[in-house]
Order: sequence, then structure tokens, then C-alpha cells
Amino acid sequence: MNIKPLKNEQDYEKALERLEVIFDAPANSQEGDEAEILSMLIDNYENEHYPIEAPDPIEAIKIRMEEMNLKQKDLVGVIGGKSRVSEILNKKKRLTVDMIRELERILHISASVLVTNYQLSK
Repeated sequence: MNIKPLKNEQDYEKALERLEVIFDAPANSQEGDEAEILSMLIDNYENEHYPIEAPDPIEAIKIRMEEMNLKQKDLVGVIGGKSRVSEILNKKKRLTVDMIRELERILHISASVLVTNYQLSK
């Protein structure tokens, strides 16, 4: 096991190749330990060099609705009437504090995601 920090793209590629070889190694074996450490190094490198932006609040709502197999009509009563739900999901109106609280409770989306600023449609 020759593990070292991933300092550049070449180190990253080598780590990915090695992990592919030992990925299914048994836990508590030398290769299993190596795979676990390589996974952490790769994750750290990817988070630093390939950050993924969080979706805006409305996209987060739509993603969660899809995950939960919900339709727009399922939010009626949660964030308002049919037209209000449409206005929110089409970014015509902003979320209110009460809506954010309900969405956090119903959809289990962190309020810190829902309070993020987003551009309204014109």
C-alpha cells in the first residue's frame, strides 16, 4: 500500500484506476483498508476541484417532488392554492417563511436550502 495525497489530476487518475482494481476487496483486509483510504482521498479531491453547486430552492423542491412521486397538485394546501403553487414553481413569486416551514416539514428539505436567494422569472 503506497498511499499519498492527491496533488494533481495525474495523482487523481491513478487513484481512480487503483480503486477500480481493489473496489470489491473484503473489509478489514489490506486492500479493503486501502480502498477505504483511497475513497476518502478521491472524495476530498473531487470536492475541492469539482464542486457541485446546490440547486436553487425551487429546483430543490422539484427534485424532492420527483423523488417522492408528488405532483404540483400535492402541494396545494401546503404552500397555498393551485395558482399560488404554480406561481412558486414557475418562479413568479418568492417563497414565504410560512411556506418554507411547511416545505421543510413535508418535503424534508433543509430550510437553509429553501431560504437561498433565487432569480424570479420575468
